Amino acid sequence: MMSEKIRLVLAKKNKSKSWLAEQLNWSASNLYNKFKRDNFSEKELVEIARVLDCTFEASFVLNDSGERF
Repeated sequence: MMSEKIRLVLAKKNKSKSWLAEQLNWSASNLYNKFKRDNFSEKELVEIARVLDCTFEASFVLNDSGERF
């Protein structure tokens, strides 16, 4: 889920996963493994958002009311 969202932002910004790994000071293999497992911590997602000049928002949304927390 997050991997696909990151891919979409990378495409919109015309950036590659290799570029992202370099900006994060991560090895390309580490980033590729995180994409494969879709395994990113919230801290990592915030850092990815910073590098991509966007905002990461995490929230809980109640299905019956749409209320966000």
